[in-house]
Parts: sequence; structure tokens; C-alpha cells
Amino acid sequence: MKLFVYEHVAGGGFAGQDIPSSVLCEGFGMLRALISDFKAAGHYVMTTLDVRLKGLKPPIKADTIISISSGRELNKTLERFSSFADAVYIIAPESGQVLRKLVETVREAGGVSLNCSVSAIEKASNKMSVYEAAKKAGLSVPETLIAELNENMDKIKHAGDKLRLPLVFKPVNGVGCGGLSVVRNELQMKAAVNKIMKKSESKQFLVQKLIDGTDVSVSLISMGTEALPLTLNRQIMHLTSPSSDSHYLGGVVPFHHVLKNDALEAAKKLVEGFKDFRGYVGVDVVLTEDGPVVMEVNPRLTTSYIGLRKVMNFNPAQAMIDAVLTRKLPENVQVSGYTFFSKVKVSAPTSKALQETYRLEELVSPPFPFTDDGTTWALIVAYAARLRDARTRFYKARKSLMRILLRGG
Repeated sequence: MKLFVYEHVAGGGFAGQDIPSSVLCEGFGMLRALISDFKAAGHYVMTTLDVRLKGLKPPIKADTIISISSGRELNKTLERFSSFADAVYIIAPESGQVLRKLVETVREAGGVSLNCSVSAIEKASNKMSVYEAAKKAGLSVPETLIAELNENMDKIKHAGDKLRLPLVFKPVNGVGCGGLSVVRNELQMKAAVNKIMKKSESKQFLVQKLIDGTDVSVSLISMGTEALPLTLNRQIMHLTSPSSDSHYLGGVVPFHHVLKNDALEAAKKLVEGFKDFRGYVGVDVVLTEDGPVVMEVNPRLTTSYIGLRKVMNFNPAQAMIDAVLTRKLPENVQVSGYTFFSKVKVSAPTSKALQETYRLEELVSPPFPFTDDGTTWALIVAYAARLRDARTRFYKARKSLMRILLRGG
């Protein structure tokens, strides 16, 4: 098959704008991993790259790579390749309706989308709708209230009093940790609201009880009416006050926990309840003393994919195609070994050093120098039969990266 894969940050969605390094780090990593798996399954793969990124000759195995230098050029390319390819996959955030609009573009151009349907993306993008659906299905969710950004602070404080501190303030339609703050006193509430205003176009936001537990996610393959949980994944999170940005840093795949089966079953029940989720889906969960608490649904490829693909006994990219196009789920699923992966903040490299980093086997996303402050992000993924050995390989790879950057190549 001829497949067209588009990733929004690396692929030209920020043409003419500054490219956010931390988000590019995850986006390029997912793009590179998915293309590699599609190629391993025997498919011809086409993609786009921001002209600035393509000029750095990044390590990516696509058969055809189109340079994008403007939004207009991007739209024309998406339409042309959507109609030309046998199938299309979009990697993009739900926030700002970006993912929904891109999938609509594919559909309007006559393309065959491997993504979740537009309606599923719309449902998943509204966190309050997800909580209501999860509660209806009998699943545990955080105590949550919806508030208006233009409300006076007294009303917002009153909403917070109902749940009791500490709280989480976050956009109703955000993605990842964007705009999220942990609020531990009333003095932080105004700053948390202002932070959301900068990250979200919605006039509403969520006030949520902070859940004490272990942050995990579940990766699933779905064909709509039936979903198959693949792995439970540990999430490495850095949640902060309104004065700084919260971050998703990486994780461990698979993650063993006494509540593993409960978490997998909760994610399966939630995804199947929507009925129109298909392909790859991620569900974020917090494991607590009282059981799994569902946080949100990601109707798209998530960063955990880069770890999952190394431990499965089948090609997960081909499984996405099979689930969407032939309504077939993998059989005899087995997991072996562990991946430990994390983003690493480093100094921006010289051109020579950047090219040398491409040779590091565990470096999935190199430290591209799109930054104003002299720092950037890289993504390292290490696999081994034992988790301890995977961690050791990760730290060795990080040391190798640092040595290259220190000597400038």
C-alpha cells in the first residue's frame, strides 16, 4: 500500500512560526517510529517535513519526503496526497481542533483515514464529555467541575471550595500537560486561569480534585465496536504550580502493577462505549488505593507507541491498518522485554554534532536546534529483556549524547 503519514509539528504545521522544541521532540519520535513500522510491514510511505527540519537531513526512512515552507503549501500537499495515497494517518493534537480539522481535510479530499472518526475525535477532545461517559459506564473519574474563564475569582474560588485543595486547573479541550496547573492555595488560582487562557481557545476550563496515585496509560487497538488493550504504560510526569509548565517526560512499557488488569478493563470499557474509536487509542489513568481512575482519552497515536512497538510480538502499525480497514484485531498478543524512554533537555548542538547524534541507536528524536535560549530536547528510548538493563542502556545513551554535545561533534 501507498501510505501518507503527516505529523503536525515536524511536518509543516508550524511553517513560518517558531517550532516548539519539547513538542517537536515527541512528534518527530512518533513520526519516525510509525514510518519505520509501516516500512517494515512492506508499505511505501510518504510524509512531509518542515523545510527547516528537512534541511538538517534527519534520520527518517520515508520513501518520499515533501518539504513544507508555508501553510498554503501544506494544505495543497495534504489534499493531493490524501487523494493519491491508499490510506492516510495523521499525528496531531486534539487541542484547537487541529486533529479534527486535519482528518476532515483527508476525508474531503477523498482519502481513506486510518484515524479515529471525526465524531470520535470531537467527543474525546472535550474532557468533560469523557468524564460523563466514563461515569455512565460505571468507571471512576476525578471529582470535576466546569468553570468559565471570564467568571470572577470569587465564583472560581467557590467552585474550588466544593472540591477542597489541592486541585488541578486545566483546559477543557487541551492535550497532554498544556495549560495544566496544580493549585495548592487560593492565591494560585488567578495565575492558573491566566495560564489556561494562553493555551486554550475555549471559554471553559476544568477544576478537578488532585488524584493521589500512579500515573499510567493504556494503549489499545480498536476496530470500533471492540477494542484490544495491549500494554499498561508507566508515565513520568512533572506537574507544577501555575508559575511554570507541566511536562510529560517519558515512561516505561510495560508497567507491572497489582491493578494492571483493572486498568486494562476500564480502558477497554471506555473505548468500546464510544463505539466509533478505531485504530490506535490511548487512555490516561491514575492507579489509586481504591482502584483505577480514568483521566482522559487520546484518539490518536501517543508517545507510548515508541516504547510499545519494541515489546510486542507483532507490528502495531500493521495492526492499526488491519483494525480500521478489515476490522481484525491481533491474536495471541505477547509482550517481551521492557522499554525505558524519556525526553532529555540539552544544549543546542552545532551542525556537526547534530549529524553525529544521528548515529546513536537509542536516540529516537535528535536535539534539533530550534530554540532561542540555547537549549533543546532529545528523546531516548532503550530496550532490554530486564527493566534494570533498559534503564542502564538509557543512561549510557544519555552519556554518549552529552559527550557529543560537549565536544561539539
